[in-house]
Amino acid sequence: MKKSPVTIKDIARELKVSPSTVSRALRNHPDISTATRKLVQDYAKAHHYQPNELALSLRTKRSKTIGVIIPEIANHFFASILSGIEEISEEEGFNVIVTQSSEQYEKEVRNTKALISNRVSGILASLSKTTTDFDHYQEIIDNNIALVFFDRICTGILTDKVVVDDYKGAYAVTEYLIQTGCQRILFYASLPHLEISKNRKNGYLDALRKNKIAVDDDLIRICDTHDDAIRVTPEYLKQAKRPDAIFAINDQTAVGALYAIKQAGLKVPDDIQVFGFSNGPFALASDPTLSTVEQHGFKMGQNAAKLLISKIKGETHGQFTNIIIETKLVLRGTTKKNETLKLFPINPIKTVHQKSPWEFWGLPETI
Repeated sequence: MKKSPVTIKDIARELKVSPSTVSRALRNHPDISTATRKLVQDYAKAHHYQPNELALSLRTKRSKTIGVIIPEIANHFFASILSGIEEISEEEGFNVIVTQSSEQYEKEVRNTKALISNRVSGILASLSKTTTDFDHYQEIIDNNIALVFFDRICTGILTDKVVVDDYKGAYAVTEYLIQTGCQRILFYASLPHLEISKNRKNGYLDALRKNKIAVDDDLIRICDTHDDAIRVTPEYLKQAKRPDAIFAINDQTAVGALYAIKQAGLKVPDDIQVFGFSNGPFALASDPTLSTVEQHGFKMGQNAAKLLISKIKGETHGQFTNIIIETKLVLRGTTKKNETLKLFPINPIKTVHQKSPWEFWGLPETI
């Protein structure tokens, strides 16, 4: 017959002390003598005592658990972020509950309500593509639960955020392609309400303007999946003045475009160059290997978790922090070489502390 877990009352009975003495000894309370603390802790260890997290959460109205809302667990970038979150959470003694929105607003709302019901101490969230209403995130704050956004953020919610410098990454890509001779750069964007899509598009547009290349709206297309790129790309390849480069909002889309180009009998990068954004496994598995932008997902996850735990501990009360993680161009086989191009200097992380994020989340600044 399987034994029941050892409880504080069991330890108290065996050691002939009160349950409150056991509880305080397990927490190293200074009112309990060193000898008693050692006696209780040694007994607890020998008998595999585990604290009752449910009882603790009912008593404190909070558990030592962090909730994560992520669009796609199977996506390499989000998986990297999750690894960073879990590393820091484990170091700090927090458990992690991971939920997946699957890019569905309704599922995202259900996930938030479930995490609130589970009395998590804080929530890390990245928006789904279809989320345009944010009342469920305000509900998190109204329940006094710490909230930090990462990657896909909501500017209308007053809280901390961790992002990569999407604007500067996109600007650097477009600048590189122009300096390798490109004049007609097709930009595959994501849905326009997403901040990452806005910032990457703005980086693309500003690099064109800086180089005195007229903006052609026909060369901007919402296309952000592998399958969409395979379907859409042939339309552009058949044009009399076809694009000489494709800059895709993510690696999956870029690889889909690369497949369509090869199916059309064109050579990469000689006939057309291709650039992605993420630097995941797709980039190295493609042929030729994909030039892309490093987003540092693991670092993003670490910083998001550190920010959230600081909020939970009350270390950043009344202060909102925005962390911007620098991107980096990773040049491979889908682009031509340009030894003379001056790339941006890399400062891995910029932290901005402020009372309100409104002044910060305007036009992206050059760091």
